[in-house]
Amino acid sequence: MKSIALHFWGFAGPAICWASADSYIICVICELLMKTIKALLWIIALISFGCSGNNENTHTTATTLVSPPPRQVLTIERRPSEKLPVNFNKLAKPVDPTKPLMIWNYASIGDVLFPQGTPIVIDFSLANAQLKGDGGQFRVRYIVDDEDMRWLDTHEQVVLTGFTPGQHTIRLELIGPDGWPYRNGYYNIETNRFDFLK
Repeated sequence: MKSIALHFWGFAGPAICWASADSYIICVICELLMKTIKALLWIIALISFGCSGNNENTHTTATTLVSPPPRQVLTIERRPSEKLPVNFNKLAKPVDPTKPLMIWNYASIGDVLFPQGTPIVIDFSLANAQLKGDGGQFRVRYIVDDEDMRWLDTHEQVVLTGFTPGQHTIRLELIGPDGWPYRNGYYNIETNRFDFLK
């Protein structure tokens, strides 16, 4: 019978008597595992001591202070509308003239840069529809920059000021009695883009 000394965590244990070759193999595997665990613990200890320090800038992560973007606070002014009639002859896309129709009275002239502080006027024309405040069943909804929706229940202009520099969108929709946008061909839902300078 052969006697083998088992070393565990660097300390020599008592000599153990192994009766077979299988036990010897198990003993060798255990010793290898203990050496591997010991090496891993040393690596973890070195890494943790290497990353610690009293200096605030010893870390590898860079800290950059970024100020938040300017908060947009819009001023909303309502004015009486001229209530211009819809000119069906000037419409570029097909439409059913017997169904409710809303046209945003805004001449989109391509890419225009607006100086900061320029007011944006939402004015629209209606045909075959009356708004709730005027005795009808329809509403007009406008959404600025995909944020909160706002409602118009009477036929009036809305003047928006206070846009921050950059690109902004305004979506204008005619909402039917069922609470959903009422389509008439390609009309009654319109989105326009506005670019403001610094």
